[in-house]
Amino acid sequence: MLDAALVMLCLVILAALLFDYINGFHDTANAIATCVSTRALSVKAAIFMAAVLNFAGAMISTKVASTIGKGIVDGANVTQMVVLAGIVGAIIWDLVTWYYGLPSSSSHAIIGGIMGAVFAHAGVSALKWAGLKNIILALVLSPIVGTAVGFIFMLILYRVFRNSAPGGLNKNFRRMQVASAALMAFSHGTADAQKSMGVITLALVSYGFLKTFAVPWEVMVACATAMAFGTAAGGWRIIKTVGRDFVKLQPVHGFCVETASAGVILGASAFGMPTSTTHVITSTILGVGLSKRLTAVNWKVAQRILVAWVLTIPASALVAYLTYQVLNPILGK
Repeated sequence: MLDAALVMLCLVILAALLFDYINGFHDTANAIATCVSTRALSVKAAIFMAAVLNFAGAMISTKVASTIGKGIVDGANVTQMVVLAGIVGAIIWDLVTWYYGLPSSSSHAIIGGIMGAVFAHAGVSALKWAGLKNIILALVLSPIVGTAVGFIFMLILYRVFRNSAPGGLNKNFRRMQVASAALMAFSHGTADAQKSMGVITLALVSYGFLKTFAVPWEVMVACATAMAFGTAAGGWRIIKTVGRDFVKLQPVHGFCVETASAGVILGASAFGMPTSTTHVITSTILGVGLSKRLTAVNWKVAQRILVAWVLTIPASALVAYLTYQVLNPILGK
């Protein structure tokens, strides 16, 4: 007879890997939208590069995974059903925002999903408010830092190259943008694949397979691979919103956006802070656009993006809460 707990663990792992796959094509735009929009790389070449470097970045560290797995909820109140419902909540929100071409945060979605599922299972007391405060603070501050860094970096480039001919400048920066896009793809892997690693490890601890929270190498490889395949699937809807509709970019702007964003994300990942790559690069594009002029920004698109940002945590939490209420009577016995 099948072990019900083992079946639930398998469902959780499959759901987490599906989330990583969706995260891959949902967030492909984070790494490659600017280099595609400036024609530094073709769509196929950019997606292939992003897939390979997402995998490499995901294998480099587990600090963010530890923050997600240990900083959100009290482990004593985590069951397989809680983790499963949390992941489903995040997946549904990611798919909704992908369908409408909105670059929402998968980081926010998984955090909101776990919060909603734990609340449904054990109430508000099971949430680790000190850890959540630090995580949410990092997620809120990262777009502010991204906007500031993008704005300042672009002003510096304007100052340094103010006497250069636009044609030659764009040609040189188009080459440099390939390197900056590669760095952005690598940094995306260090941040986003870590979330599923943390969730799967949390489920393994809950099942009893692991005694302490430590991400196994098999989990690292599985999550990195799922995200790489998802990235390879592409995500043109969001690429169009970020790379073309929000701010019109030239190669020099794309280089600035990718380099500044990668710096913010890699710095945060080094300290185990789960930034949203979506928020960082979108806000950096905003900073670059503002360095040109206020009218360089499509404020209608900015408004749509902001609404998605604000709604992500409560929406994914609500979906996860309802998912738990539906699935627990069926699978939780």
